[in-house]
Amino acid sequence: MQNDRIDARRDDEIDLIELVRGLWAQKGLILGVTLLVAVGAGLYAFLSKPVYEAKLFIMPPTQNGIAELNYGRGKSSELDIYSIDHVYEVFARNLQAESLRQRFFNEVYLPSLSESQREGALDQVYVRFSRELVIKQPGKDSPDRYLVAVKNEDPVRATEWAKTYVKLASEAAESELIKNVTAEASVRARNLEQRIISLRENAQRIREDRVQQLREALNIAQAIGLTTPSVNSTAAVDITVETGNKLDYQRGSKALSAEVDALQARSSDDAFIPDLRSLQMRYYFYSKLNIDPESISVYRQDGTVELPESPIKPKKMLILLLGVIGGVLLGCSVALLRILFSRSDKNLV
Repeated sequence: MQNDRIDARRDDEIDLIELVRGLWAQKGLILGVTLLVAVGAGLYAFLSKPVYEAKLFIMPPTQNGIAELNYGRGKSSELDIYSIDHVYEVFARNLQAESLRQRFFNEVYLPSLSESQREGALDQVYVRFSRELVIKQPGKDSPDRYLVAVKNEDPVRATEWAKTYVKLASEAAESELIKNVTAEASVRARNLEQRIISLRENAQRIREDRVQQLREALNIAQAIGLTTPSVNSTAAVDITVETGNKLDYQRGSKALSAEVDALQARSSDDAFIPDLRSLQMRYYFYSKLNIDPESISVYRQDGTVELPESPIKPKKMLILLLGVIGGVLLGCSVALLRILFSRSDKNLV
């Protein structure tokens, strides 16, 4: 048994040596395959169109950038102030919205493609576009920062596309925020307008009731022949009494008739309504509120967008190295197959 094992080991050693010799004998084949694969990899590396990547980093806006949105807001107006986090959240939501990606795809990306590049299913073109436009957070240590990366064969176009996409997201966020502000102001203005109308209607009813009360008092004064306040009458001292608390007829028919005429000739009760002017000021403010989009900044650009000078692919040296390694492995595989086939032919003989 021990002799059989020793013989088997010797056979294995002999086979391994023969295998190495066989590979060495076919070094020309291995070298040729390696050279062929390396040349193919080199042609791909140097003939493929380079792809550039433009990067744009985004940060939250400053308090000054959103000040226009908070104009007229606060405790006095009963409208909550917009915070930086809220404004930036609206921008980030629009930045990552699928609707914005589709708009950019239809309005910017598709028109830039040639007829050959548009061939195939539209969803496949969109998949390629999704790989070329990437939005992500650079790292967990900066959750409020975003990176917009655009890949393209033209470095200028990649840079412009990154700027354009962020601009579209900014405009969408600004439009949404301004609509919210103006909607809140419109609701507040309608409420104030309704309150003003109610106060005016109530003042008119009070005036009409007062005229009716004075007319009845005038009839009494005329009936008893009292034209001027009596000397002992308390009405002579207080002629601006509240309805129902004094005997108005004691003021005399002249005073009563004059007040009735004055009340009937009054064209507006605004001067006699408490707090009406302050309500009108608030109403005019909210009804005329206008937000200037140019004064709003819903994000900050972190650094400048540099024009990419070096392509991110193809990585020529890596492709050449992989081509050489792959060529050696392929050449050895072909050589091993030839060795195995030659041995099987000899065994058959």
